[in-house]
Amino acid sequence: MGLVDKFWQFFGVDTEVEEEIVEFPLEREEPRSDRRNNLVSIHSAQSIKVVVCEPTTFDEAQNIADNLKNRRQVVVNMENTPPELRQRITDFVSGTTYALDGHYHKLGDNIVLFAPSNVEISVDPRSLVRSSYIFTRPGPFGGEER
Repeated sequence: MGLVDKFWQFFGVDTEVEEEIVEFPLEREEPRSDRRNNLVSIHSAQSIKVVVCEPTTFDEAQNIADNLKNRRQVVVNMENTPPELRQRITDFVSGTTYALDGHYHKLGDNIVLFAPSNVEISVDPRSLVRSSYIFTRPGPFGGEER
C-alpha cells in the first residue's frame, strides 16, 4: 500500500476496486421503430368503379353526368346513337366534365372515356401517332387512296 492509498483510507475512501464480472445471456433484440409504418393494404383501398353507357336518348346524358359527379369513370359508347343526338350528348357530358375539373379521351370513332378529377388518364404516345391527321388522310403518307 502506498502513501496515497493510506491517505485516502484515512478519510474513508476505499481505493481498491472490486470488479464483479456479470455475464448476460446473448439475446438478439429486434430493432424497434418508433415511427409508424406508412403501409396501406391493397384490400383496404376504396374500389374504383367504371361505368359503361350506351345512350339512346338525351335523358341518359344526365345519368352519365351524375356518375361523374359521384367520381366514377364513364365509358360512353355511341355506336348505336343517332348522329345529331351523339353531338348533343358529347357536348353536355364534356361540359359537365369541364365543370368538375375532369378529363376525357376519345377511345374510338364513337367511344369516349370521361373521368372525374381524381382519375388521371395516361395515353400511350404510339396511339396518338396512329390517330393523328397524317395517317388518317388519304395519300402517299397514310390512309387509303381512293
